[in-house]
Amino acid sequence: MRITDDWLTASRTQAVFTALNDAGYRALAVGGCVRNALLGVPVSDIDLATNATPDRVMDVAEAVGFKVVPTGIDHGTVTVISDGTPYEITTFRRDIDTDGRYATVAFSDDVTEDAARRDFTMNALYADASGVIVDPLGGLDDLRARHVRFIGDPVARITEDYLRILRFFRFTAWYGDPALGLDADGLAACADHSEGLARLSRERVGHEIRKLLGAPDPAPALAAMAQTGILQRVLPGADATALPVLIHLEASPGDWTRRLALLGGDTSGLRLSKKEMREVQNLTDAARSDISPFAMGDIYGRDLAQDAMFVQAALLGQDIDPALLAEARDGAKADFPLSASDLMPGLSGPALGSALEAARTLWRSTRGRATHADLIAAARADRKP
Repeated sequence: MRITDDWLTASRTQAVFTALNDAGYRALAVGGCVRNALLGVPVSDIDLATNATPDRVMDVAEAVGFKVVPTGIDHGTVTVISDGTPYEITTFRRDIDTDGRYATVAFSDDVTEDAARRDFTMNALYADASGVIVDPLGGLDDLRARHVRFIGDPVARITEDYLRILRFFRFTAWYGDPALGLDADGLAACADHSEGLARLSRERVGHEIRKLLGAPDPAPALAAMAQTGILQRVLPGADATALPVLIHLEASPGDWTRRLALLGGDTSGLRLSKKEMREVQNLTDAARSDISPFAMGDIYGRDLAQDAMFVQAALLGQDIDPALLAEARDGAKADFPLSASDLMPGLSGPALGSALEAARTLWRSTRGRATHADLIAAARADRKP
C-alpha cells in the first residue's frame, strides 16, 4: 500500500527525507499523518521518525540550510523548518522506565522497537519518502477495520501513561467504527486502572477532553466513560444522558464548549482558560434558565444564545423550534431604546441602574415591542416606594 498525498509529495517534505536519506539514515513519516492519509481525512502536523540521533538530525538539517529548533531534544525530538513548514523529527526510541506520566527512553535504530512504545496499532504506521507503508505491528488491518486497539497488553500501555485511558475514548470517537463499539479488552483495562487518572496534570486531561468532545459524535464514547466511572473521575457530577439528543439537534457539530455545558459537572479538573470557563458557565446558566429566547439573545448574544437553546432542548428531550431561534437572533440584534440620559437628572447612582433594569425587563418581556413611553413609565414606577 502506498500514500500519495500532497503533504508527502511536496518538495519541502521530500527535501527533509532526502537530507536524511542521503546522509545514510532512515527517515519515515509516522503516526497521525500516515493514519489520516490512509483514512482520507485532513493531515495537520507532519511527524517523522529516524534512526539518526538528534545531534545528527541537527547537523544534517543545518548542513542543507534548514532552520532547526531543539523543541524536545531531551526526548529525541527536534523541529526542522523546510520552506516555512515545521517537521517534528524524533529518533527511534524504546522505553527504559515509565511512571504513568513520563517515560525514560533510550535511542534505538529499530523501527519495530519504536512502534512498540506507541499507544494504538493504528498509530504505529510509517511511510517512506515514496509513500510505501511500513507496518511493524500489523496496525494496517486494524486501521482498515477502524478498530482502535492498544498495542500488545492494554494494561502495560495504560500504566506507561495513564493519559492513554482518555486517548482510547478520544481515538475511538474520532476513528473507530461505531458498529464495532469499543474494544472490549481496552475498555476493561481502562476501567480497572482509572484511578491512575488522578496522577495526570489538569492541562493534559483538559486537552484530551476538548478533543474528545470535538469529535463528530462522541456520545458512545462518553456513555462508555460514564458506565465505567471514568467520566466521574475527570468531570464529577457530569451527566452524558442527553448528549445523543444534542448531537442529533446540532446545526453545526463539533463545538466542545456547548457539549461540555450539556454534560455539566465540576470543570475544575480540566484547567480551562478564563475565557473558556466564562463561555461554558454562560452556556450552562442560559440553558438552565427560564428566560425567553429574546432575553437570552439580548443578554448573551446570538451565537451563545442559540447554543444554549440547543443545550436546553436536548436536556428537555425536545426538538428545537426554529421560531425560537429566530426570536433569540432578534433579541441579539435589537437595540434597547432607553438610555440613562432619558432618566436624568431625576435619577442617579443605584436608583438609576435599578430603573433602567426595570425598563429593560419590560422591554425583554415584550420582545422589544414596548414603546419608549412604556419604558419611561416602567422606570418611573420602579422609583415608587
